Amino acid sequence: MRTFMSVMAIIVLVTAVGVFFLVRYLESTAIFFPGKDVFITPSRAGLPYEDVYIQAPDGVRINAWFLKRPHAASTLIFAHGNAGTMGDRLMKIKFFHDLGLNVLAFDYRGYGKSEGVPTEKGIYLDAQAAHDYLKSRGDINMERIILYGASLGGVVAVDLAAKRPAAALIVDSSITSAREAAQVFYPHLPSFLMRVKFDSLSKIRHIPVPKLFIHSPQDQTVPYAMGRRLFEAASGPKEFITSSGGHNEVQIVSDHKTANALKLYLISKGLL
Repeated sequence: MRTFMSVMAIIVLVTAVGVFFLVRYLESTAIFFPGKDVFITPSRAGLPYEDVYIQAPDGVRINAWFLKRPHAASTLIFAHGNAGTMGDRLMKIKFFHDLGLNVLAFDYRGYGKSEGVPTEKGIYLDAQAAHDYLKSRGDINMERIILYGASLGGVVAVDLAAKRPAAALIVDSSITSAREAAQVFYPHLPSFLMRVKFDSLSKIRHIPVPKLFIHSPQDQTVPYAMGRRLFEAASGPKEFITSSGGHNEVQIVSDHKTANALKLYLISKGLL
């Protein structure tokens, strides 16, 4: 009996260690999907832009595009989704620029031409560096900064809104936290072992700026219910736009109803 118990204890221990390292492996391979090549730039769409490099607080240099719009009242910081680079989001960037906004888009560390390796702390620092860059320019009204983030970018934008002033926060098709997302994608793994937090749910409760949430019931990657949960946890003032289409569709461009609702929201806040 004692031998049997010893064997069972060893099996349990080995299994626990195996699960622990599996969670760590998934964290290192299944969270960030950086693209390395930027095939399309704003010039492809006939948009003049500045190709700039910004130094994050820890010394990592990130690549960004600044698209200045003559007589723009407001400036939007654009935090893109997980896979690829900012070049893959040119239609969205053009949408905001065509609305009459200055746009600063940036690639997280390890993405595109940006240095380094992506980490949770690191991508937060990259966003802070983007905000600080605008402040350093001297030609930007820092009281009219709009933070926009889609998917992973929503996590980044929420964190930035908790640390830097802004006039509005737009969260598009994003998660509540890494732990809750893991329970959706890997329901049989113990998500409490994760080091990555992406805890927008707790941060959003304490962000006082006006907030707009966008999510589609047809989103098969980040469940619509997760977007609603994030909205419901947020402090006011807040609004919600129910869009349409899948997670990787460009709703703010292809869905006229969503695009118009977003435009009207910005107008209502005096940002256009």
